[in-house]
Amino acid sequence: MEQPALVVPSRVTVWYDGGCPLCVREIALMQRLDKAKRLHLVDVDNPDAACPVDRKLALARLHALENGKLLSGAAAFAAMWRVIPQLRWLGLAAQVPPVGWALEGAYRAFLIVRPAVQQLFKVLLR
Repeated sequence: MEQPALVVPSRVTVWYDGGCPLCVREIALMQRLDKAKRLHLVDVDNPDAACPVDRKLALARLHALENGKLLSGAAAFAAMWRVIPQLRWLGLAAQVPPVGWALEGAYRAFLIVRPAVQQLFKVLLR
């Protein structure tokens, strides 16, 4: 079976939860690193934002559109990383199945503790 080509997209659209302080900090970091402006960031906490999936799902998991393919979870993070030169190596590594599977497992584990982490961030940022 042939491995998929390692892809570096020219632009990625990312849908994120702008009501999540942790998510906002992560997206702010990606914006600072995105010197070439290859990320198009959409805050799905804004009710007027167009979402490719149900808004509740979009708020629960990160989503990205890369080369016409809708991705979610760790794969969406990896798509975002691929357009940022400093993180490209990690995004490319995530396309190799064992690495991608491990990242998705870590992402799913994080989703379990995400509500508690969000509350902690809200308290710390007051």
